[in-house]
Amino acid sequence: MTVRVMLISPAMNAAMREARFAGDSALDASGVRTARLAAPQVPAAGRAVHGPSERCALTAEALGLRSDGEPALAEWALGRWTGARLDEVSTREPEAVAAWLADPAAAPHGGESLLGLCARAGAWLDSLHDGGGSGDGDGRVLAVAEPSLVRAALVHALALPPQAFWRLDVAPLALTELSGRSGRWNLRCGRPLAPERAG
Repeated sequence: MTVRVMLISPAMNAAMREARFAGDSALDASGVRTARLAAPQVPAAGRAVHGPSERCALTAEALGLRSDGEPALAEWALGRWTGARLDEVSTREPEAVAAWLADPAAAPHGGESLLGLCARAGAWLDSLHDGGGSGDGDGRVLAVAEPSLVRAALVHALALPPQAFWRLDVAPLALTELSGRSGRWNLRCGRPLAPERAG
């Protein structure tokens, strides 16, 4: 059976606006409102899951989803950098940031390396082929997942070099679709969850 995985990134919040390594930061009122407005555009799926962060759980709720928490979709674990802004860390630890950006195996923050993140996202994707989340058997899984997880999933699904992670952008409330069978994935590039305008 072909598996269709629909990944939705969470709504905007203060940590995203400030370019922070967010950890578990909630949505603000604006993010909740925007997600509620996007709810009618969310595609149907046999199963819905969300990352364990408060931001993902609240986005899923605002989108009107009945979803289960999925530990494999946890935010990238960035150790002691969690909660700090990228510019602050770059000023304090320029060599560590340079190593982190250049070497996918590096984890100078004491958390998860980029290779580890991509392996985790890939293991979750691959588990869907084995019946590990295809819901009622229709093969469609909807997941509200952190942008880092969406990017890592794309690296795995398309067999991209890990460095390509840094060149993938995932906007808030963007839908990215993957479909595949037997480990081969196809990408339908992300589209915003907003009503289409008549021309």
